Parts: sequence; structure tokens; C-alpha cells
Amino acid sequence: MKTTFLNFKTLASVWLLAGLMTACSSDDGTVTPDTDSETETETETETEAEEDGRWITIAGAKMGDNPGDGNGGTLIYSVTSKEAKDPTVQIDPFNNGFVAPSNRTARLQASEDGNTVFNISYAGDTGGNYSKYTVEGGGTFNPTGSEISIAPYVGTAPRWIKLFDGDKTGAAVYVSTEHQVDDNETPDDVTDDTYLYTNSTIGVVTLDLVDSQINNFEEHVITLSEEESAAGYYISRIDMPTLNAAGDKLYIGARLSKVDPTTLESDSGDYEILGSKTIVLDYPSLLNPTLIASSVGHGNTNGYRSINAFLYDGSVYQANQSDPEGSHILKIGADNLYDDSYDFNLDDALGVDGAYVLAWRPAPNGKAVLAYRHDGSAEGISGRGESYFALVDLNAKTATKLTDIPYEVDFELFQYQGYAVDGNEIYLTQAPVGKNGNIYVIDTETGTVTKGAELINVEGSHFIGAW
Repeated sequence: MKTTFLNFKTLASVWLLAGLMTACSSDDGTVTPDTDSETETETETETEAEEDGRWITIAGAKMGDNPGDGNGGTLIYSVTSKEAKDPTVQIDPFNNGFVAPSNRTARLQASEDGNTVFNISYAGDTGGNYSKYTVEGGGTFNPTGSEISIAPYVGTAPRWIKLFDGDKTGAAVYVSTEHQVDDNETPDDVTDDTYLYTNSTIGVVTLDLVDSQINNFEEHVITLSEEESAAGYYISRIDMPTLNAAGDKLYIGARLSKVDPTTLESDSGDYEILGSKTIVLDYPSLLNPTLIASSVGHGNTNGYRSINAFLYDGSVYQANQSDPEGSHILKIGADNLYDDSYDFNLDDALGVDGAYVLAWRPAPNGKAVLAYRHDGSAEGISGRGESYFALVDLNAKTATKLTDIPYEVDFELFQYQGYAVDGNEIYLTQAPVGKNGNIYVIDTETGTVTKGAELINVEGSHFIGAW
């Protein structure tokens, strides 16, 4: 016999059913897809962007109560890539930008050509609402298509990502956990013999980004191995779904936590960090969950605000965090298993201790820009460690700090979300909390760093990326 103790709220079945009905209903007040023909103004705007390069959208996170918390909302502003490279251009999203609907920091994605921005509101009354906008330049972002809520499936503060399938699909996830104990005892009288294991119930929803409708939703119960479970380990957070090269498997990054089996309290002691793990599902069915584990990297693979895994040259390359040996870039091969012959340790490559990947993005040539901090990073006004950028080569397994970008103690990238990629060029934002900065453009092939447009900041706020 056993008793279930719920740690986090599981979505009720009736809510799911209601959500499915709402998603399919034409009477729920959502806007019907925009089928109007292209206007003359839209054509002129697109032609201008084509002549001056693709759109680059910059996002700023406004301060809520404390500097760098980003809880005051998200504002976005777009310029052409030509303007983004011009240091005489000023970009001021906090005064002139478009407010991306979200109670806190919006979770933004952009189309591969930069012409469309996708948003799912985070928390609050509109939490879980999906919307998309055509990029028109400056603070003009025009709503397009229908809106839909994914809150019935993954809650009002969803962790979601745009899959790299030609801007067709988004995927969002959630997890809830249940400690299983022998019902002969109560949580107040637990011994090391009564704790059994912890189940993690995951939910995964896929969203049609073109027609604004739910594609699929599945729930699964994930439990670690008998030995790991008995010791109190369990999956406590998941994020960053990524498609494999064949398009038939979905990888979901996972964070592992540990409970003290004798108390059911979170274990904060000095315990062993297990090998990095990833959940693998069949795609598009979202069925047949399995777990794969790395023997090279240890720590978490769920990332935070930025995409944590990318497809390159037939394999998926994934960063890990909170690795006691420093963050790694891990490789999942075409066989859907970790390739443990690929050992890319960022402590070794960067010559630091405790490297921690905050956000990264490769160009098509396998060279990437990576944001990181490390042990000893000075703590700035936000209470977080000073951050840096590096140029990474996935093939050579090298990482070099970008020294042509200015750094200071209040420059931190904990909430950094996105880089804009245009061919082999990667656009990033550099600005300390509450201070002005600039766009920088990295030619990943040559390593050349170009200082671009000035970013105008306001007190306590910060920039969270380029798309």
C-alpha cells in the first residue's frame, strides 16, 4: 500500500477537457485567421527590409521591484540588420517599443527570417495566451492570425519553445511531482523504510504556429531507475524541447532534484550529482517516453530562458548547467543516445572554474556564441554574477572569450533569451543593468566583432536578446 503526497499542482482532467473544447471552438472570442491580401504598405515595408537586410528585433525587460528582475514587462523594437550594425543608430525600446503581452518577462521566439515574432504570455490573467506579430520596423508589430490559450494544458506560466521545423510548430511542457510513501506511516512519521520513490508527471503540448491550434497533448509519468529513485532523486523541471534530425523524436531537457528519504524534505546536503538526462518521446505522437543519460556531463539540461539544445550536422548539441566539473556541450547522436565519445568541457576550453552556460546559439557552420559566468564572477547590482560571451567551435571543441566586447560587474545575462542569426553572423545585445550598451555582431567564421547600434536603457532594466 502507498499514499501519494502532491508537491505541485497537477492540471485537473476536467480543465484539460474544457481547454480542448475551447481550443476547437469558434465561439470563444478568438480572432479568425487573417486571410486579407497583402497591402501596399506591407509590401513597401518588406521591400525596405530586404534591401537593408533582415529584421533584427531587440527585447528589453523592465524592472519590477528590484534591478534586473525583469518583472515590469517586456518591450520590443526592430531595426534592419544594416541599422543594427550602425553605431550611430539608437534603439530605445523602453520608451518607443511595443509592449509584448505578458505579466512578467515574455517568452519570445522569432521566425527564421526575422519577419514574425511569436509570444506566449507568462503569468497573470493572460498567462498562456499565444499570439504572433508581423515585424514592421521600430515599435510596430502587427497582430496576425488567431490567438489561442495553452493554459489548459501547461498552465499560465508555460515553458515553451519554437521547434526548428520551418516555423511550423511550438512545444510547451510542464511537470508535477508526487512523493510515494507507505501509507502505514504519515509524512510526520517517515522513516527511511517508508519512502518509496517520486513520480514526475510531465505534460507536453504541441502548437500549430501557422493556424494557431493545438496539434497534440500527452501526459506521462516518469520515474528514475529503482536505485536512483530509492535514494530520492527525481525530475523536478523540464524545458527546451528539440527535434532530432529525422524529425521523429522530441528531446526534452530535465533538471534532477533530490529528496531526503528520511524526511521528505528537499536534500540540500552534499550529494552526488547524477549524469545529465534527457527525456525522449516519439514525434509527433508524443508517446513512448524513455530516458537517456550522459556519462560525460553531470547536472541539468533544461536550461532557463534560452534555447538549450540545437541541431547541427545530424546531431543535437545540448548545454548542461550546474555540472560540478563546469558546464559541458553534450552531443546526442542520430541513434537518439548520448555520444559519450564527444567530451567538450567548457572549464577546460575557457580556462576557468565553474563555467555556467547562460545562453548559446550556433550558426550553420557549427560555430556558436555562448554567454556564461563562472566561479568568482563578481556580483553586481542585480545580485547575480558578471557575465561574458565566448566564441565556440563545436567541431574543434574550443571556446574563446570575446574580448572586443566590454564587460563590467553589472553586466549579467541570467535572463538572456535570444540571438539573431543571419548566415554565419550572430547578433547579440550588450548592456549592463540600468546602463546603455550596444548591439554587437559576431562573424563566427572569422571571429570579427562589429560594434553596432546603441541600446538606450532605463534605471534597473536590462536587455534580454536579439531575434
